[in-house]
Amino acid sequence: MKYRTVVMYMEIGCFVSCLSGWILVCSTLPTEYWTFSEVGSIVLTTSNYYSNLWRDCISDTTGVSDCKDYPSMLALPAFLHACRALAVCSVITGFFAGVLTLVGMKCTKIGGSEIANSRVTFAGGITYLVSGFCGMITYSWWGNRVVSEFLDPNFRAQKFELGAAVFIGWGGSTLLIGGGAVLSFFSGKEGLRSTSQKSPRRPATYATARTRRTYMLPPSSSRVTLVPPLFYEGRSSRKSRATRATTKTSRTFSRDDFV
Repeated sequence: MKYRTVVMYMEIGCFVSCLSGWILVCSTLPTEYWTFSEVGSIVLTTSNYYSNLWRDCISDTTGVSDCKDYPSMLALPAFLHACRALAVCSVITGFFAGVLTLVGMKCTKIGGSEIANSRVTFAGGITYLVSGFCGMITYSWWGNRVVSEFLDPNFRAQKFELGAAVFIGWGGSTLLIGGGAVLSFFSGKEGLRSTSQKSPRRPATYATARTRRTYMLPPSSSRVTLVPPLFYEGRSSRKSRATRATTKTSRTFSRDDFV
């Protein structure tokens, strides 16, 4: 199997992994189960409290549930604003990373040359890494906050536990980071290597019309005087040879020579 075929299948696998991770991250945003708490009462009813980045919800065993958005955006803590911003950035960058990867993959043949496609795929892999790290920071920060409040003995408010959305987000962020890292490695190895390695420049040549020989000019800028060959058999040499032959054949003999 050729190297190009191996890289093509590797790109397809990384793209599927990153796309699955991005879908998982997107699915956690509307989910209310980021935090979960169950409170039992004296009667046979149990209240469940759960919340996410946007609202608080409550339900009981009778099946009645009610959700309420946060009343004021400016009154929210900076921690919640940062988690919202990072989650939205993860979704946006993941979308653009998918577009770049689709354009630059070897199996789609949408881009230009092989080097240009590799560079576009490398940009898509880096964007997938940014998306994965934004999501990982969001879910890890949220989980650390919930765990620290739950284990703090001085925390008197209602304590929550980690919901299912946080674990789904961790899995999606891991797929994004893993797929983006492998995609960036293979595409960068092919696309960035061509820019660093330049082909050696061929020195200038000079060919004379008489000898048809090629003389290599030196790399310096000094002029070099090209001397024609010492012996050249041209028209003048042919004429001199003909005159010598005619002088030999047209030699006159005297009468004494035959005696």
